[in-house]
Amino acid sequence: MKFKYLLITVLTVGLFASCSEEDLDPTLAQSKSIETSINTTNDLEAVLNGAYDRMSASAYYGRDVVVLGDIFSDNVYSNANSNRFVVEGQMDLNSESGIVETLWAQMYGVIASANIVINAENIEGDQEVLDHLKGQAYALRALAHFDLVTFYGQQNVQGGSESSVGVPYVMTFRDNENLFPARNTAGEVKQFAYDDLDMASSLMSESLNDNAVFITTYAADALKARVAAYFGDWPTALTASKAVIDSGAFDVATEDEFLSTFALAGGVNTIFEIAFTAIDNPGINGLANIYQDTNYGDVVVLPNLAAIYGEDDVRGVQDVAEDGTVTDPGVIQVDAAGLFRNIGKYPSIAPYDDNVPVIRYEEIVLIYAEALLETGGADALTWLNMIPMNRGAELYTEATKDNILLERRKELAFEGFRFHDLARTGKDIPTPDPVQQTHGGPMYGDYNFALPVPFAEVDSNANIDQNFGY
Repeated sequence: MKFKYLLITVLTVGLFASCSEEDLDPTLAQSKSIETSINTTNDLEAVLNGAYDRMSASAYYGRDVVVLGDIFSDNVYSNANSNRFVVEGQMDLNSESGIVETLWAQMYGVIASANIVINAENIEGDQEVLDHLKGQAYALRALAHFDLVTFYGQQNVQGGSESSVGVPYVMTFRDNENLFPARNTAGEVKQFAYDDLDMASSLMSESLNDNAVFITTYAADALKARVAAYFGDWPTALTASKAVIDSGAFDVATEDEFLSTFALAGGVNTIFEIAFTAIDNPGINGLANIYQDTNYGDVVVLPNLAAIYGEDDVRGVQDVAEDGTVTDPGVIQVDAAGLFRNIGKYPSIAPYDDNVPVIRYEEIVLIYAEALLETGGADALTWLNMIPMNRGAELYTEATKDNILLERRKELAFEGFRFHDLARTGKDIPTPDPVQQTHGGPMYGDYNFALPVPFAEVDSNANIDQNFGY
């Protein structure tokens, strides 16, 4: 099983960054036991940084998770410019598709790193620092398992529910008694994620919160709100999102600030983001290259999405004068071929150093509004309108489920949310452009509302069955 090999790679990357590619081969003698390799909080921090680094890969938040969440929907499509995301756009993947395997492996790689930190014993160093590091690891473990279940779980397939199979929730590394874990139910994954996030909150200290490229006490609450909203646990979503709001640590970005928050690190609305620098980034395989037409440009905005924004909405289509001067900035640009392009989010083509937001405060505000609506609380409309009033957009006159989902589509476009919003609310995938949307608009419950489990995992682990339809 791949799980048992992940630590060696993670440990080598985290502690011995100067090693060559060959040194990462788990069959080489360089693999060391956890007990002798990790002794201090500095050692533990190096392994934790390995988890963050794995999240930045193009096979995770560096690209694929973000793109899949939109290309499996009515937001964007692949124009096959460089043949990237063509099969994904068709939602016609199989158990040996590259992205199916790399996504699974990358997420479990993060989990392996987190488990090393969580289970490390007899560590020298300040106890408060040690607890804060372990708290971050618990939160990362929860996030990676949640991401896995949203893509590979069966909760939205064939009348699925929380009792349907999800993914293995792995809490140890290289445990001889659990080398071949079975799949937990989706509901169990949810509960284990809650438990991990609660543990994270109990261990971390607000005084040790670092900048937004690391998990903080606020991020743990925000992640719990996200998990709860996905599973329709509205009382929990309400409590967790309110905790973030009540912290007073964040603000909704104003209309003037909005575009810059995607170009600058640590915006007023940034709860957790993936760090990229001029020397540490996915390069040509990153999000900017896949959205903009200057390079690959495979992922194109559907006209239907561009049309939902009002004329003055900063998230919509920018206005350009005849001389090429931008007279009214926007996230979306019309290129020379007349195609709509996302240029406002992940704008840096070179040196590709824009951080990628994982959790923005605006998402939490919208979760809070939705939770208020679902629990019968007051002020859902007030919280819903906090977003459009800061975007140059028309305000809503009523807080309804459809209006909240519409605002989520507007605000969180190109950030990987749309498919999961459709799935969690039991909706078919709309096809406003059936020619470009080559997936044909699967109906809710169809087999391709979940990815197949990688063939290598099913083949090597008798405790894992393949997903329906694959």
